[in-house]
Amino acid sequence: MKRIALAIFTFALAGAALPLAAAADDKAPASPDKVVATIDGKPITEGDLAVAESEIGSDMGTMPGPQKRASLLEFLIDNQLFAEAAEKDKLDQSADFQTRLAYLKRRALRELYFEKVIKAGVTDADARKIYDEQVKLLKPEEEVSARHILVDTEAEAKALKEKIDKGADFSQLAKENSKDPGSKDDGGNLGYFGHGQMVPQFEEVVFKLKKGEVSDPVKTQFGWHLVKLEDRRVKQPPAFEIVKDRIIQSLLLRKAQQTAVSLRSGAKVDVVDPEIKKAIDERQAMIQKQSQPKAADTPPQDAPKP
Repeated sequence: MKRIALAIFTFALAGAALPLAAAADDKAPASPDKVVATIDGKPITEGDLAVAESEIGSDMGTMPGPQKRASLLEFLIDNQLFAEAAEKDKLDQSADFQTRLAYLKRRALRELYFEKVIKAGVTDADARKIYDEQVKLLKPEEEVSARHILVDTEAEAKALKEKIDKGADFSQLAKENSKDPGSKDDGGNLGYFGHGQMVPQFEEVVFKLKKGEVSDPVKTQFGWHLVKLEDRRVKQPPAFEIVKDRIIQSLLLRKAQQTAVSLRSGAKVDVVDPEIKKAIDERQAMIQKQSQPKAADTPPQDAPKP
């Protein structure tokens, strides 16, 4: 239903532009009480736009700011008019409406609790602490930067090696002779890589080279290589800013799970529906079984004590 409504006001927007003043992205956020439109004298505010965006904003893609705000307002106008039509038909007095209203209230409260309590309880400082702890646990890992020339035969590789030994430029020879389309145009440059990223025969040679040294011909499944070591360094961990959001999301998930467990432990949950209860019991039994040690890991009951 939400996507149908979104499609309706998106197509409507294509036919006529709604006169809506949009604030520039770099301006301070407007007051949530600021009125942006009225319907028969009833206001629609910036706060209403914000709530609508939280519900359907992800469905609007990369729509420019002014168009997005106009679309959100179209959605709220339709929302209000449909709601008033439902009230005229006394649908607000039905049991179905009361059930939906109670559900939506619980959902809104859950989302507010997540936003104001759980999310507010996870900070950049928490993420930084996790990052620093993980960085300390990382073992130094060597990386090398290398170039290579790939040819079909050993004879070709030996001929190119002779030219390099006499002063020919490795990069130029790679551009002219290498069969590797991924590195040829960049003079055979492979960039930095660590252990386990290249085939064994290639890796065995490259990590033994000295900086600036060119290997003898090396055979792999791809052909014959000449390898030149450009640089050697210790691999650095990704910068905190690159992984911060991922760490925060992990912390939020953990905190939400811990909160859910805590809240459930303080509540008496009685599943009345027999089919649902059976499904839950079977799932819990399976989880418990999977968490138990295997028979091979557990000594028999009559096993002699050491």
